[in-house]
Amino acid sequence: MNIFVSGGAGYIGSAVAAELIAAGHQVTVYDSLVTGHRQAVPDAATFVQADLADNAALRAALSASKFEAVLHFAGFIEAGESMKDPGKYFENNVTNSFKLIEAAQQAGVQRFVFSSTAAVYRSSDEPLSEDAPLGPENTYGQTKLMVEEALEWYRKAHGMRFAALRYFNASGAYPDRGEGHQPESHLIPLALRVALGQRDDIAIYGDDYATPDGTCIRDYIHLADLASAHLLALDALAERDRLVYNLGSGRGYSVLEVIEAARKVTGHAIPAVHSPRRPGDAARLVASPALIQRELGWQTVHSSLESIMSSAWAWHQSHPHGYDHE
Repeated sequence: MNIFVSGGAGYIGSAVAAELIAAGHQVTVYDSLVTGHRQAVPDAATFVQADLADNAALRAALSASKFEAVLHFAGFIEAGESMKDPGKYFENNVTNSFKLIEAAQQAGVQRFVFSSTAAVYRSSDEPLSEDAPLGPENTYGQTKLMVEEALEWYRKAHGMRFAALRYFNASGAYPDRGEGHQPESHLIPLALRVALGQRDDIAIYGDDYATPDGTCIRDYIHLADLASAHLLALDALAERDRLVYNLGSGRGYSVLEVIEAARKVTGHAIPAVHSPRRPGDAARLVASPALIQRELGWQTVHSSLESIMSSAWAWHQSHPHGYDHE
């Protein structure tokens, strides 16, 4: 297939682009490089540096070839920042996504795979299935839910087939591709920066949640397992017109458990300091991946916490400053 990947210079988008190429697909990466990295774009991909807000550039890129699918990863992802600057998130994650969906429809694209999030759900003490109550606790989650709703209307109005893949904390790394956000706000890379001597400690935001050790619980999924799900969903859209799946391991880990795993893998003490809760943090978000396992045969292979942490540590050791100083 000939596939258009928006945000294909980012952490997840670049990994999926590489997997698509390995599977024999043609890939065009469209990325502004505002948060992505040119070095992360696979060599075999055609690269277009442009913003989704640039209507002329977007339509030119989509008309340059006959694309059969769009995979959309070009969203801002920081839940905490989204509560401080909601306008930034509505403009990029919603308005620009709407522009991409419309441009894709006008270009005759039949399949659309959307990078969504577990943040569309309410916090729950039980693993979350796809029919669990929705209720974003931050602006980021709300923006993703709005795009899912738009895709449903494009399906009804124009027959656009779509998959919304709700990620539960993508993590881990390939040997040549890892998590290099600037600035960084995710727990695992921040803990590993302490082990690299780039930070003095790791912050624990809130220790009074209704969880066994008082810290937030999250489900972590390895980047490689996440990427494989996109290929399955893309193929399934040949016969199905709407897919919504949770992508997670089904196992939750608390902040303290993740920090302890980082200590074990790195051999570093990784001091932790307690800080107040952050607005928008849910107490517990853990997936039930049963639906995609049953319908598409997807399985997690690399998503034990030890495998995630070990692969991330290997990448951060070989890329101590991410992609910026290679």
